[in-house]
Amino acid sequence: MKKLTCHCGEIEAEVNVTGNFSKVLRCNCSICKRKGAIMSMVKNEDFKIVKGQDKLKLYQFHSKVAKHYFCSSCGIYTHHNPRINPSMTAFNVGCIDDVDSFKLENVNVADNQNHPLDKK
Repeated sequence: MKKLTCHCGEIEAEVNVTGNFSKVLRCNCSICKRKGAIMSMVKNEDFKIVKGQDKLKLYQFHSKVAKHYFCSSCGIYTHHNPRINPSMTAFNVGCIDDVDSFKLENVNVADNQNHPLDKK
């Protein structure tokens, strides 16, 4: 179990993650390229907000399916539920204190500028 916090500490979550973050990624969609976070993903039941639910703010855009959450006090992106698989929670690896996201190797880029759900 890993502890995830925003910058100011108002938001805390428990993330049931196994291993050493071998599956991490960046996304090139319009919001993710701006926030620049390295993310990993777990099933929704493996991510639990334990403090600050009332401080979380929701941001949605485009199709309004994905749910992006950030702290209303410090503005840090903590997690989101992706539209391709809303039963998963992607979380900001940089919000886990004992992980140095600058030392992670093999960070793949998810090409969501060309999202499969946008194809008509």
